[in-house]
Amino acid sequence: MAKAREIAGLRSGDRFADVAVRVVSTRADELLEHSEGVLETSKIERVHAMRVASRRLRAAMEVFAPCFPRKPFKKALKEVKEIADALGERRDCDVSIAALRYFGAALSDADRRGVLMMVEGLEEKQAVANQGVAPVVERPRLEQLRARIAELTAAAERGNA
Repeated sequence: MAKAREIAGLRSGDRFADVAVRVVSTRADELLEHSEGVLETSKIERVHAMRVASRRLRAAMEVFAPCFPRKPFKKALKEVKEIADALGERRDCDVSIAALRYFGAALSDADRRGVLMMVEGLEEKQAVANQGVAPVVERPRLEQLRARIAELTAAAERGNA
């Protein structure tokens, strides 16, 4: 699993809004970092890492919601949720395919054929799920989301929640 990046410079006496800025910014950067190669179905850990990053970002945003202007915050959070949902659909297929391949490897040839047919069906579902992931992980869209989050954190720094 992708290890969460440490949040640099946090101190116990920091203002809540300052902590929000550091945490949410770091988690948003992680989301972009983990988007590389996420559509490659042979690299299932990339989907997992990005999904975990999206869930960490979502959790951080929800914890620090009072620090951000409401309307732009809700829009950004909705987009983070869409990313997580699309990645979850794809991840479910990835995990099932890997489990069935592992299970099938120990079976007789006759039994393995049935498992492989199930894998083929899941691979079709995986391809459809990947089509749902593709638009939400396009680099320009993720960079726009990152820019919106930067605007939110700048507002939090100014105290404009």
